[in-house]
Amino acid sequence: MGIQREQIPLLVVCGPTASGKTRLAIDLAKGFSGEVVSADSMQIYRAMDIGTAKPTPAERDGVPHHLLDVADPGQSFSLVDYLSLAHKAIEDIAGRGKLPILTGGTGLYIQSLVDNIQFDEIATDPELRLQLMRMGEVNGEAYLWEQLRECDPVLAGKLHPNNQGRIIRALEVFTLTGIPMSELQRRSRLTPSPYKLCMLGLYFARREALYDRIDRRVDVMLEAGLLEEVRELRKGPISPTAAQAIGYKELFAYLDGQGSLDDAVNLIKTQSRRYAKRQMTWLRRDARIHWLEWGRFEAYPPLLQQAAAIAVQLLQLDWKGAQS
Repeated sequence: MGIQREQIPLLVVCGPTASGKTRLAIDLAKGFSGEVVSADSMQIYRAMDIGTAKPTPAERDGVPHHLLDVADPGQSFSLVDYLSLAHKAIEDIAGRGKLPILTGGTGLYIQSLVDNIQFDEIATDPELRLQLMRMGEVNGEAYLWEQLRECDPVLAGKLHPNNQGRIIRALEVFTLTGIPMSELQRRSRLTPSPYKLCMLGLYFARREALYDRIDRRVDVMLEAGLLEEVRELRKGPISPTAAQAIGYKELFAYLDGQGSLDDAVNLIKTQSRRYAKRQMTWLRRDARIHWLEWGRFEAYPPLLQQAAAIAVQLLQLDWKGAQS
């Protein structure tokens, strides 16, 4: 019987888009002497800053951030790539006596990391992937999702039909192995997690309050130069995954002459709201998350103090307060 390694304390800050995760994670990092590890599937890309709400150097306020700007927009970057880099970053942070703080809204990234899901090195078949992509283009996004539902209804129930990248990968894995991806994930969970967890989630009881924040943030992004960022991005190669990022695909269409700028902006807001709803649906399934409702606190400082108190209790940490 092998020696059981001591679990690494890991603080997780999650929630839907525009819920304030970045600010909370940074302030907790200041008070707990921590460093932030991103769990955002689009902030990994360089040159995609404004539209992904990537924290600026000023917003990071001296707190080291990991897993930002690790891939070029034209580069293929998988969940397995993310997990490898994230696990290494967390071990490095903890090894230096700092608290790793995982934050982001990509539920699959968070769940796969905290549960230590092991993905077997299943070979890819480029020709098969190309065939699947063409089938999706010819028959529509829902077609491939229906194919996945037939062979892996468990995973299909967790994926939106427009999540073509992961749907294609799941179909590829099933075709090559005969085993549903959800079953491979179930088997991988038999490996114990290396982390001692405290998971915090931000949410709004009134959905309209979150939607107002989303709309305002989209307007701020446009004022900050999102359209110019998208124009620059078009000059180089961009992977199918990066091209699907909300805020980018809508402006790509506008630049290609499909509709007005107002139409594109309204669509960005609509898609962002829908994405927030999907994020909450995913995250609410995890009973380990301690939810912090914005409406229960008169201001941000009490919410921060409550978040810190939960982390102190679960991870036995010393809270020094968020020093400005």
